[in-house]
Amino acid sequence: MIATREITYQVDGLNMIAHLAQPVSQGPWPAVLLAHDGVGLEDYQRQRANDLAAHGYLTLAMDYHGGEVFFDRPDAMLARVMPLLADVERMKAIGRVALDVLLAQPGIDPDSIAALGYGAGGQIVLELARIGIPFKAVAVVHPAFPDTTPDDWTDARGPFLLCTGSEDPLCTPQQLLTFGGILQEAGADWRANIYGGAEHAFWARPRNPDGSLAKGDSHTMTTVPGVSYHPKHTPRAWQAVLDLLDTTF
Repeated sequence: MIATREITYQVDGLNMIAHLAQPVSQGPWPAVLLAHDGVGLEDYQRQRANDLAAHGYLTLAMDYHGGEVFFDRPDAMLARVMPLLADVERMKAIGRVALDVLLAQPGIDPDSIAALGYGAGGQIVLELARIGIPFKAVAVVHPAFPDTTPDDWTDARGPFLLCTGSEDPLCTPQQLLTFGGILQEAGADWRANIYGGAEHAFWARPRNPDGSLAKGDSHTMTTVPGVSYHPKHTPRAWQAVLDLLDTTF
């Protein structure tokens, strides 16, 4: 059993609408900060937060679009996301406020915090890890990567899970392995999963213009190039996240 609710908070000049999912068992619970991809906080990430709560993790699925979701507006999404990715201080501020909201929840174990990020949200959680937030584990799925050096990661505490698709043009396997090499040079614990044949956002089910799930595996609306759904790798990538957290906590 879990309990869910929305939490509204302000940052980056917007009213953010996050999704909180928590176990109903006796705490304290380990906690996870979840950051959505560029499209926005939608049902997939809410369900991931709910699944994490069912596994015993209090989870805040943060928002960084002010409640907006860009299902069928890739140009509007890029207009929001690209300036954000170019501004490290904005990313850190957005992530820090969301983390503070998570840490303020009753019943969490403040010494057992992990982070999970998709796409642009992956870079947000990596920026938090880079400034010394003591995450016990960090998982990122096809993230954007910070411009960084090994010196930035010498204090990284927990293991890193890096995931992408072999055909992802936005987070290529080489980019992922290059970042892994930086972590390795810093002495960090890291692992990489590369999913054969998968492109960007391979976990994202196709949707109709009204937001409902579409039949089949092909996207019915315009997306950025290199995005496609992969039904086989979607549950595999999620299981890898659960395995990371379960072995960490």
